[in-house]
Amino acid sequence: MKKRKILVTGGAGFIASSLADKLVKNPDNFVVIVDNLLTGDTNKLPSEDYDNWKFIHCDVNEFRPIASIMQSYQFDYVFHYAAVVGVKRTLENPILVLNDINGIRNILELSKNTGVKRIFYASSSEVYGESVTFPQNEETTPLNSRLPYAIVKNVGEAYCNSYKQEYDLDYTIFRFFNTYGPKQSTDFVISKFIKAAKNNDPITIYGDGLQSRTFCFIDDHIDATICAFEENRFVNDVVNIGNDKETTILELANTIIEVCGSSSALEYLPALDEGDMKRRMPDISKMISLINRPLCTLKEGLNKVVQSEYISAYYG
Repeated sequence: MKKRKILVTGGAGFIASSLADKLVKNPDNFVVIVDNLLTGDTNKLPSEDYDNWKFIHCDVNEFRPIASIMQSYQFDYVFHYAAVVGVKRTLENPILVLNDINGIRNILELSKNTGVKRIFYASSSEVYGESVTFPQNEETTPLNSRLPYAIVKNVGEAYCNSYKQEYDLDYTIFRFFNTYGPKQSTDFVISKFIKAAKNNDPITIYGDGLQSRTFCFIDDHIDATICAFEENRFVNDVVNIGNDKETTILELANTIIEVCGSSSALEYLPALDEGDMKRRMPDISKMISLINRPLCTLKEGLNKVVQSEYISAYYG
C-alpha cells in the first residue's frame, strides 16, 4: 500500500511535534518535518524507533528551499504550523511576525502546484481580538485586534479561502486556544508558572490576575486534529480547538502551586499595555463532535505535565 506523504511545518515546535508524534504511529504515513529552529527544538522530534519520518532544517518563508522539498516529495497533505509564537516575542518582533505571510503564501502556492489534497492551517484565538460575544463561535470574528500576530493569522485564513475559491485547494482551519502539555517551552503561561513553582520561585501575574483563559491539554487537541484528518471532517471549514472551562490567571497560578506542592509566592506586576485580552472562551461544539469524549480537566492535565519525562528538559 502506498504511504500517505505528509508535510508538517514548524514540526520541532510544541504542538506540531506532538502532532508528528501521533502521525508517525500510523505506518501508512510518511511524515516530513521542517522547521527553521528559531523556537523549535530537535529534541521534540518523534522517536527514532519509527522509520517513517524525516526532519529537514528549512525556513518556509524562503521560497527556494521549501519549493525544493515540496516538489521532491509531492505531498498528499500539509499541516502548516510554522509561525513566530509567544506574546512577548511577537510584540517585540512585529516585522518577523509579518514575514510569516511569505511562508503562508509559499505553502499554498506550492500545494496548489504539487497536487496537495488538503491544507491544515494553524490559526489562533487571537483572530477574535477583544471579543464582546461569548462563547466565541467560528462564524463570528470581529477582526478588531491590532496585533501583527492576529493580523497574520487572519491573512492566512483569507489565503486558505482564496486558494479554495480560485484553485479548489481544500483546507481546514484550526483556531487554537491556549494548548498546553509536557513539551511546551517556557515562553507560555502554564509552562512558565510550572517552572517557577518547581523551583519555589515567585509566580508573576500581570494586572489583577482576573483575566480568564481556557486551557486545552495537548492530547485533546491532537485527537481532534487527527480525527478531522482521518475522517475527512470539516473540509473547507473552521474549527476552534480548545477547552470551554474558563479559569482566571490567578486561579491557574494557585492550582499550579497546589499540584507542584510549591511554596511559591504570587508577585503582581503592572498590566501589559497590549496583548493580554480580558477573556477567552471558545464554542467547541465542532471539536467535541470530533473526539466525542470528555475533555481533560485542568488539574488532570497539570498533573500529567508535572509527572512527565520532559519535565527536567523543558521546565528546569
